[in-house]
Formats: sequence, structure tokens, C-alpha cells
Amino acid sequence: MKVKTVLPAVAMTAVSMVLTLAVVVMWLGTVMPWMVALVVGLGIDGGWLATLAYERRLAAQGDHSTPVTVVGWAFGAVATSVLVAHALTSSTPAAWLAVSWLPLAAKALWLVHGLWERTALTPRALESIRGIQQEARDDAAVARARLRAEAATEETRLTAVTGAGARVARVQAETAKTLSEAWLTLEMARAGEETGKALTSVTTPVTAGVTPRWELPVWGPSEPVRAPALDAAPALTDDELDSVVEEIRTSRTPPLSYREMSVRFRAAGHSASEVRLRAAWKRVAA
Repeated sequence: MKVKTVLPAVAMTAVSMVLTLAVVVMWLGTVMPWMVALVVGLGIDGGWLATLAYERRLAAQGDHSTPVTVVGWAFGAVATSVLVAHALTSSTPAAWLAVSWLPLAAKALWLVHGLWERTALTPRALESIRGIQQEARDDAAVARARLRAEAATEETRLTAVTGAGARVARVQAETAKTLSEAWLTLEMARAGEETGKALTSVTTPVTAGVTPRWELPVWGPSEPVRAPALDAAPALTDDELDSVVEEIRTSRTPPLSYREMSVRFRAAGHSASEVRLRAAWKRVAA
């Protein structure tokens, strides 16, 4: 990279110095001896070159001098002024004006080369920077891929959950509809007097002159039955069972229904078959 910046500057400097010297000799050689004109041209080029060499020496030491830079640009401006003045007095001003900017262009190229030198890095540093940049690009690419994969996974999961939820909701709605229809049928059967008597006579014997009311089955949450203890109490006799049932039934006002009494009976730790318990209920409720 150093060669790429220094070679154009050197080439432009050489061309501008030759052009300045030739113009001074041709232009001033008509009004003064050509040796004097040559000395003037060499003086302009020499001053320009001397300040440039001193600037390069300071740059190599990592230093900079503003006065030297101002003097260098002044010599460049003088060389350009000579070229412009010659162009304006010649028969073909356009051609000479086209090359009159070469001294200033040479100074600008040396300025660019100096800026490159102040910011130049070693190959090792450049390799480290390239490695860091590549690592950052790799990390960014991996992060983008991870985000895209997580987004796709989350979208798939939400789609599956939403579909499963919709299916569950449809099943629950259909089940609730079926249960409500069944419950309505049971309620209509319970509300019908003749149907209630028929169902009562089928489920349990009917006491003469008394038609017990047929209870609907339990539909809803129920309490789990406690596991019987290893040292379970002996079975209650009919009188004891009647006494317990009567006590539970009349513990509330109005008296509890059979379903509520049965739940409280078993929750209290008593044990009796459904047949005996219902028979005791009928005896105490008669």
C-alpha cells in the first residue's frame, strides 16, 4: 500500500519540476540570459524539493512542522503561478493552463501519502483486525440464525398448542351439550309424577302408602372416599345406623337430603353399604 501512494506522488513531483523548469527557461529566456532563467527555475524547484524533503524527514520521525508545510505550499503556489502566467501570455493558453495545476497536485499527493503513513498499521495488526471483524460477522450470523430458529420453533409450538386447544374446546362443548341434554331428560323424568313413581318402584321397594321421592344422580365434583383404616370399626347395627342417619339428617334446618346426608355420613368416617344406608334413610324419613 505504501508503494501505491508514494509512486504517484514521486511521478507527479518529477513531472511538475521538469515542467516548471522548462516553462521558466522558455518564458524568461527571451528577456534574460537563459542561464539566469535556468537558475530561477532551479531555485523554484529546489525550494519546493527542499521543503518536501524536510517534511518527509519530520514525518519519518513522527513529527510535524507547520512553518515548513506553509513554505512548501508557498513554493508550490509560486510554481503554479509561473505556469499560469506563462499560459496567459502564450498563444495557446488552454494547453498550458491544463497542466498548470501539476505542482499543487504533487503537494496534494504527498499530503495523502503522509496521511496514510500516520494511519498505517502493521500486517499483524491488520490481520488481527480482520480476525476480529470476521468473528463479529460470524457471531452476528449465528445470532440471526438462532433468532430465526427460535422464532420458527415458537411459531410451530403456538400453532400446535392453538390447534390442540381448539380441539379440546370442541370436545368439551360437545360433551357439555350431550350432558345438558341428558340432564334435561333426567329432570323431565324426575318432574313427571308417574315416571317418578315408576322409577322409584323399580329402584327400591315401595312402602305401603308412601312413595319416596326419586333423587337425581350426583353430577359434579365429589369428595374422595377415605381409605378404610386397618382397625376399622365393626359394622353398625340397624338401630345404630338409624340413629346416626337421623342425627346427620336433622343437623340442619330444613333436614338434609339423602345425597347431602350420604356425603356427611361417609365424611364422618362411618361405613355402610348403599342399600343399608338408603333403607335407614327411608326408615327415619318416614
